[in-house]
Amino acid sequence: MKIVLTGYRGTGKTAVGRRLAHRLGLPFADTDALIEEKAGIAIPEIFEQRGETAFRRIEREVIASLRNFNGVVSTGGGAVTDPANVAMLRRDGTVVLLTADPAVIEERIRGSDRPGLTVLPLRDEIREVLRERRLAYLSSADVCIDTGSCSVGETVEKLAALLTAVPAMPGGFSVPGDLMAVRERDPLTRICGIAGNPCSHSRSPALYNRLFEEYGLHYYYTRFEWPTVEPIVRLARALDVRGLSVTIPFKQDIIPFLDEVDADAAAIGAVNTVVQCGGRLHGFNTDWLGVKMPLEHRRGARAVVLGAGGAAAATVYALRDLDMAVTVLNRTRERARILAERFGCAWGGFDEFEGRDTDVVVNTTPVGMEDARRSPLPADRLERGMTVFDLVYTPPETKLIREARMMGCETIPGTEMFVHQAAAQFRLITGIAVDAACVREMMQ
Repeated sequence: MKIVLTGYRGTGKTAVGRRLAHRLGLPFADTDALIEEKAGIAIPEIFEQRGETAFRRIEREVIASLRNFNGVVSTGGGAVTDPANVAMLRRDGTVVLLTADPAVIEERIRGSDRPGLTVLPLRDEIREVLRERRLAYLSSADVCIDTGSCSVGETVEKLAALLTAVPAMPGGFSVPGDLMAVRERDPLTRICGIAGNPCSHSRSPALYNRLFEEYGLHYYYTRFEWPTVEPIVRLARALDVRGLSVTIPFKQDIIPFLDEVDADAAAIGAVNTVVQCGGRLHGFNTDWLGVKMPLEHRRGARAVVLGAGGAAAATVYALRDLDMAVTVLNRTRERARILAERFGCAWGGFDEFEGRDTDVVVNTTPVGMEDARRSPLPADRLERGMTVFDLVYTPPETKLIREARMMGCETIPGTEMFVHQAAAQFRLITGIAVDAACVREMMQ
């Protein structure tokens, strides 16, 4: 068993870690102490003489040495902003984030000889650094505990109960059968899953379970298929589900049931990723990143988006972030107008498509999914040198992609959108940065 405590200075990592290790009969390791031992000088002197870059390098080396450690580890809050550190700390372990109100932290650390991380006054620095690290903290932690109003002893007892109790399956829910077997085998396995209706065709369970195995995570990914989203959210809270991939038709419907929604998801109006920590559900959108990443090389281009649904909103958001001039085309012109006006774009009907005025085409409609003989555009409207991105990934090669390639276009299949959004989603859920090439390989 490896238990890692992290968090901002003053949240009690070292004191809680020592006592928790004693409580569980496990060895204790403090990365700050190991860093000082390795450097031969105190941490303030490392910063003063060698700078923060040197400190972070030594920190990475120390954390790497604890990859197979069996015990309780206390590590600095800055450590988990590095995905490589998170991968080491998470392997065969449980990461616990200790939190406290900024005012409590300020009171606890005032007068410390540790150098400041910014030039700001202490109070402002705490709030600014917490803001900057918020996502890294949320993504890297399995358990979140507020120590602001708890003594060290009370925090230890809370943690010991969380780490040793066997969670019961909630009554009154239709729990997926595979979860019963997983919980019987390992009651502390963290649960993730895809929420949709239908979602039995999804490739996510196979992909994520391979990634969890690759990184030594005690996680399991399943399916939550139900006609409406509210029962899925209630079950996710009851099971303390760590992460949800949200698919059709719930990307908009789930928003009212979440505690927080990040700025990108709010602007798009859809959530495809939910991360839970400390009983709070946080919503994100990685679909737009799945569109943006493969098109980085076409920044500033003239783009046409086919369709005006949820996928189209994420696509327009991505293309606008790439400084593209965007036109939304849809069979129902009114829907195209509504979406386009949200993002300050041009709009029209499918019949208004002009290939000679277009550098990038992104198909967000389902045309070509159920009937591989169909395409949203006639081949003769495609121009050589155009980039054609079809978000449909089943089948892997749609008629649009096949004809675009024959016309001399650069083509991007829908699997690329899935790969990049999944890599971003995996990082949100685990704090680990997985390379797109790794995701691609595991999907084969």
